[in-house]
Amino acid sequence: MGFLVRLVINAIALWITTLVVSGIEVTGSSTGRDVLTVILVAFIFGIVNAVLKPIIHVVGCVFYILTLGLFALVVNALLFLLTDWIADKIDLPFSIDGFWPAFWGAIVMAVVSWLIALVVPDRWEGKAD
Repeated sequence: MGFLVRLVINAIALWITTLVVSGIEVTGSSTGRDVLTVILVAFIFGIVNAVLKPIIHVVGCVFYILTLGLFALVVNALLFLLTDWIADKIDLPFSIDGFWPAFWGAIVMAVVSWLIALVVPDRWEGKAD
């Protein structure tokens, strides 16, 4: 259940990101296709973050320390670009027009998903009532 809630949160954050950040677009032929694309791209983004981010944190630990954590912003942008590349390979109508839209998009996604997670009840995380 927690996975589905997280997927919905990421999909909503991605949709808001496409509205706020120019250079990030979903170009489906219909509203239904756009919704499906946002859900699939949110799923891909979640998988990319779950698999690669811990590895990058371990390998790039020195860079995180030297840049006082600012390196994380670059890593998030690159992971967002990787998500775009994967979406392109499976013919999803999603595109990011370069590093800077990915940079700002990753920041907006993180902030929006954090804000949404604040209002979602903790029950889905398996915590006791």
